[in-house]
Amino acid sequence: MRGHGFLLANYVPGNSIIHRTPLAVKFLLVVGCGLVSFMVVDWLVSAAVLAALGVLFLLSGAGARRLLSAVRPVALVLVVIGLFQWWQLGGPTAARIVLNIMVCVVAASLLTVTTPMQRILDGVVSLATPFRRFGADPERFALTIAIMLRSIPYIAGAFADVRDSARARGLERNPRALVLPVFITTVAFARQTGEALAARGLGDAED
Repeated sequence: MRGHGFLLANYVPGNSIIHRTPLAVKFLLVVGCGLVSFMVVDWLVSAAVLAALGVLFLLSGAGARRLLSAVRPVALVLVVIGLFQWWQLGGPTAARIVLNIMVCVVAASLLTVTTPMQRILDGVVSLATPFRRFGADPERFALTIAIMLRSIPYIAGAFADVRDSARARGLERNPRALVLPVFITTVAFARQTGEALAARGLGDAED
């Protein structure tokens, strides 16, 4: 399995003001951008928010290339969504929807590019700790997120490998040639991950 990048930008060490910003503030920024994407009805406002996030991303020192890499995986989907919404609801609404999705992607990438993943998971544990009294398990919640972040690029890589293989055999238009191998690979990966966790006693419910 060849390496494939994740949707969000990977952590880039640095000492910028974005790096030094408390994790709670970054979490609030991501949540706030998610809320804004539902509340904003003017595409110009969405464009302004996206531009501000782009400036913050560049100020972090991560570079324009990583910013483009974070948006590139969803570019085709955004084009399809934009064209469909333009056909159904008009240009301004289509622009607002596409820009709002990009706002969420860039905001999340700004978090991951300026914060080590372990620190993000520790922050998730801290946020979930108050819910322990209701039966929540913060450590298991963080473990679930870690597995998800590890699984998505693996599945994306599996799909890209299968697609290239199908194209080499002239089967790129055959859904079965694309979906079935990816499904089998994904199930095998899930079983391997489950067996590895079980062997280490991770994820088991406490007595």
